[in-house]
Amino acid sequence: MKFSLKTRDIAIIGIMSAILITVQVAFAFLPNIELVSLIIIISTLVFKWKTLYIIYIFVLVEGLIYGFTTYWICYLYVWTILMFFTILFKKNRSPFFWAILSGTFGLSFGLLCSIPYLFIGGVPLAISTFIVGIPFDIAHCIGNYVIALTLFKPLYNLLNWTKKNLLTQ
Repeated sequence: MKFSLKTRDIAIIGIMSAILITVQVAFAFLPNIELVSLIIIISTLVFKWKTLYIIYIFVLVEGLIYGFTTYWICYLYVWTILMFFTILFKKNRSPFFWAILSGTFGLSFGLLCSIPYLFIGGVPLAISTFIVGIPFDIAHCIGNYVIALTLFKPLYNLLNWTKKNLLTQ
């Protein structure tokens, strides 16, 4: 694992973080319909461990925009979990596979985000928070699945082509 950064890497991290923030804000009016999951998956496939920098800049800016609330705490680990699952299956290029992974991630998002509530209000608060969010998790699952199935291949090809042809000069 190589974590040293070149100027080009810093520029890529900045651009990808800005893209994540932009698409998150642009789709914020839709409940749990987002492109962040797919972009993190594709960024991980193309930029590997550098995606950690992208994720944490995104999370920091999210906190600055929306506030450092309890919900923000889950962003500190939930996107990294998605990145680790992507690394685990990094050789797979099937849009169908990534749609299933992204949909499953969307469905489990509420469960993952209920973890901080275990420490705030115990098991009852964590369970009630999870149960209340199930309709949003279902929408998140469906949205992630459809978006990944539709956009995985073109976005992966675009980012991979950009890395090979524009960023290696």
